[in-house]
This record gives sequence, C-alpha cells and structure tokens, in this order.
Amino acid sequence: MANRLAPLGQGLSVLAQRLGPLFDDTVIVVMSEFGRTARENGNKGTDHGHGNVMWVLGGGVNGGKVHGEWRGLATAQLNEGRDLPVTTDFRRVLAQVGERHLRLADAALARAFPALPAGASLKLLA
Repeated sequence: MANRLAPLGQGLSVLAQRLGPLFDDTVIVVMSEFGRTARENGNKGTDHGHGNVMWVLGGGVNGGKVHGEWRGLATAQLNEGRDLPVTTDFRRVLAQVGERHLRLADAALARAFPALPAGASLKLLA
C-alpha cells in the first residue's frame, strides 16, 4: 500500500499545481469503497477491511486537520480485532461538499443521500 500512496500523492500535487488559480474553486475527494486491515499481512501488504480514510483537498477546504474519531490500534479498539472501525459515514463528507461547494439545495441533497443520518457538521469546507 505504501508503494501506491506516494504516486497518488504526487499525482494530486501535480493536479493542484496545474489547476493554478482554478484550484481555489475546486474540491477533490479521494476515497475507496473498502478499507484495509490495521496490520500487515505476510506479503507486507494489507487485506480488505472496514475502516478507511478520505482525503479532501481544494481551495475552500479547511486543511491541515484530521477529522473523525481516532480510537487507536489496540486490538480491543479494532473492529473484529483487525480493522479500523468506521466512525464517519462517507455520505456526510460528500453531502458537505454538495452543500457548501456545489451549493445544492436541501431537496437535492436529500435525493442524492437518502436516509442520511443526522450528525454534527465535520466543518471540512469554509
């Protein structure tokens, strides 16, 4: 996984640089449909798991912060003793991008994210 994150980070950096002033009006979300286990497997990789990370970057992003709940890597803190627990519903992040960046109305957000549970704002975007 480490061998894949460096090129991803470099690609995002190049994208941000090449967008130039357009980056100020851009929000980029990087996410995966599955998480990874907290521990390496025998091949020095990680297996599919539950918890995951999302990266949000762009001109209107309140950057330099880690949002969400960190419970640690102790076995007792892991989901089923192996995975990071899911503590933030990814739909809350995407809904905030829709609301604050795309300026979607409440009705449009409700159609895009039906049954989205209520919760405190993550304050990702200015």
